Amino acid sequence: MKYLQLLPLLTTAHAATTLIPTTCFSSYSSLEEYFSYLYPWGSDHNGSARMVGNSTDHDYISVESDTLTLVAKPVTGQPDTSGGQEINYLSGAVHSKNTFTVEADSGFDIEAEFQATTDQGTWPAFWLNSAESWPPEIDIAEWKGLSSFLYMTSSEVENHETDYSSPESFHKVKAQIRAENDADIWVKYFLDDVEVTTQYGGDYVGKPLYLIINLQMEGSSGSPGPDTDTYYKVRNLSFEQI
Repeated sequence: MKYLQLLPLLTTAHAATTLIPTTCFSSYSSLEEYFSYLYPWGSDHNGSARMVGNSTDHDYISVESDTLTLVAKPVTGQPDTSGGQEINYLSGAVHSKNTFTVEADSGFDIEAEFQATTDQGTWPAFWLNSAESWPPEIDIAEWKGLSSFLYMTSSEVENHETDYSSPESFHKVKAQIRAENDADIWVKYFLDDVEVTTQYGGDYVGKPLYLIINLQMEGSSGSPGPDTDTYYKVRNLSFEQI
């Protein structure tokens, strides 16, 4: 991956187009208008939770009071993943029905409010991932069993760890993503309306991305995970093209 020298940020005014509205969690029909169930590739990823859910099964993926709730529940007797990972939980994930591409001289504003656990073995995330080949990846918010959470523009870029107090409360996270030139992007991150850091990604322009919301368990967040149900809630999600 190519990295950019940190330069002063120049912005150009554009009219915003709403791609995912704040009403996306107002009902199951609204959820399913903008999101599909599970990961784009299926039910398993880098952890011990298997994603479960569809339009008639809402045990792990539910909406109520304009809030998306994902729950991870301990389980036994599940077959391992194709890579040999033991499955200790069933949980929930959704991903955007559409992909989103940063084009030259454009970008996105993405924000939402989160009630996210920081207990050991819990791994909630809110991220953009390539629809074709990896990278690109933009982790807008990721909690890995710590009293902090991470911003990361790909695993090849040094992550930025930020203190995250009062996880039982909702906190607002925002990412401003802009094309720096015809190939590269910058991402400015905010927590509770306070600017935290800016990161850069090389060769991200023109690459389609899915938005993913998931509650993974163990893996990079440590083990053992909790032996009781774990909840992850998201509300007031807004995704705009600038």
